[in-house]
Amino acid sequence: MKKKLVFIVACLSSLVLLLTGCGGSKEPAQQQANQTGKVIKVGATPVPHAEILKVVQPLLEKDGIKLEIVEFNDYVQPNLALHDKQLDANYFQHLPYLEDFNKQKGLNLTYTAKIHFEPMGLYSKKVKTVSEFKTGDKIGIPNDPTNGGRALVVLEKAGLLKLKEGVGISATVRDIVEKKVEVVELEAAQLPRSIEDLAGAVINGNFATQAKFSPADALVAEDAKSQAADTYGNILAVRSGDENREEIKKLTAALQSPEVKKFIEETYQGAVVPVF
Repeated sequence: MKKKLVFIVACLSSLVLLLTGCGGSKEPAQQQANQTGKVIKVGATPVPHAEILKVVQPLLEKDGIKLEIVEFNDYVQPNLALHDKQLDANYFQHLPYLEDFNKQKGLNLTYTAKIHFEPMGLYSKKVKTVSEFKTGDKIGIPNDPTNGGRALVVLEKAGLLKLKEGVGISATVRDIVEKKVEVVELEAAQLPRSIEDLAGAVINGNFATQAKFSPADALVAEDAKSQAADTYGNILAVRSGDENREEIKKLTAALQSPEVKKFIEETYQGAVVPVF
């Protein structure tokens, strides 16, 4: 009798183990990603970059990759964190900015693809048309070289100043030869918060969107169909040598997916434009 009882208990234990094993195969993709250890950390500014990355998360989970989004509110720390291996990639900047940052900081960061373009525009809470700006009015622009040059070109397009012939987007305030307004250089992220104290500001598309400005609010803006869209397409930046990591390749593909393109077009209505 005892032998029969031991045999029955052993059979029941085996059955429990078998059922447990079968149940484990139905885990969600995110749990599988956690178990396989395929986790990538990507730095991004909140709008639109982090929002776009949230669309990518479920796409990567299907491949067993967990995407962790680390948000930043400036243009300096994401590249330093990537260089220091605190991140696997970042998504917030265009190529001219990355190239200048590499030069200034002695880094060796690169990129895998261009994802979207954010037209830079001139915004104001004091006037409704460019003609209403008065002589000596203060206009804010980003203080980093690449975006500052873009902003000066926007102001020239608006007829508020004139630059040395041929300088284009490489312009600095020293290249202004005629002006109606005074140019004030501020950190890019500060411009939306400082616009109450200024007659206007030329603001990067991501910070304008975050501050609830729409493309229709811009008094003058870059043309989304111009060469600027390619030059200033926002990129997925990585450390040199990481371009062919499997997780990075899948992240790049997901960022250029039809799902992301549809999300950008429907959500931002021209304030952010896909370039793939």
